[in-house]
Amino acid sequence: MATFTSRSFGLSVRIGSGADAGAGLTRATYWLSGALALVTAAATGATAFVPGVLRGLPAMNGSARGTALVLLLVTAPVLVVAMLFAARGSIAAVLAWIGALAHVLYNSVLFLFATPFNSLFPLYVAMFSLALFSVLLVVRQVDVEDLRARFSAGLPVRAIAVYILLIVGLNAAAWLKGVIPGLFSSGAPAFLDGTGLTTSPIYVQDLAFWLPLMALAAVWLWRRLARGYLVVGAMLVMWTIESLTVAADQWLGHVADPSSPAIAVFMVPVFVVLAGVGLVPLFVYFRDLAGWPGRPGGER
Repeated sequence: MATFTSRSFGLSVRIGSGADAGAGLTRATYWLSGALALVTAAATGATAFVPGVLRGLPAMNGSARGTALVLLLVTAPVLVVAMLFAARGSIAAVLAWIGALAHVLYNSVLFLFATPFNSLFPLYVAMFSLALFSVLLVVRQVDVEDLRARFSAGLPVRAIAVYILLIVGLNAAAWLKGVIPGLFSSGAPAFLDGTGLTTSPIYVQDLAFWLPLMALAAVWLWRRLARGYLVVGAMLVMWTIESLTVAADQWLGHVADPSSPAIAVFMVPVFVVLAGVGLVPLFVYFRDLAGWPGRPGGER
């Protein structure tokens, strides 16, 4: 079995031809994520640029195009570049890789359930499947204890955890503000107005999985548990990209139908600012990771 091992970034990442590659990243992992990058580019490129492929309401079609553009121009390139640097041994790149995968996974669900069935459905299914199994495969191969050892003792874990819990709380409150009144209404809840949907896959995902996961990750990081370092690093990447995604989808949704109640164009600058704010904890996090410029070593 041919293998490549690099320690130039302070963490061993071994690439082999199968599952016996040990704790490193197997070639199958790279092939799977590479296929995802190609499928994502094809699906989002067609979503954004092929006329008539989307069959929803104008605002929702515009929103889907905005999401597709960010996936095409930001997420897919981040995924490919992260894979290339991970192959050279960068653990920071592995975390960015997982974050990009999570972003594709999140939005593939929206293409499947918030977009009326269309000719791109097989590509959306492939995006979801490849992203899901890629996340599981990469995460399974990361040595979280070794990852934790690569951070300096000065990493402000509590400040980052508080930031995460604040975002989780505000996000949950925003969604519950629409959900709770809807529970006592005989008609469709107001948050579905103008969407053409019967429920919200955004609310389902966030309230059932992503927000609880991030809350747990914040607690884990606060307690300096190894798994917290992994989840927080990846999700900070995802959140930053997702903030840009929301800004883009709201803007293009507004362009498509300025009168739609489903679009909040005033939130565009808010999410652009949130993306910028999100870069701060992201930078602090990676700055204290071994192999980052200016910090060649890690603590053990």
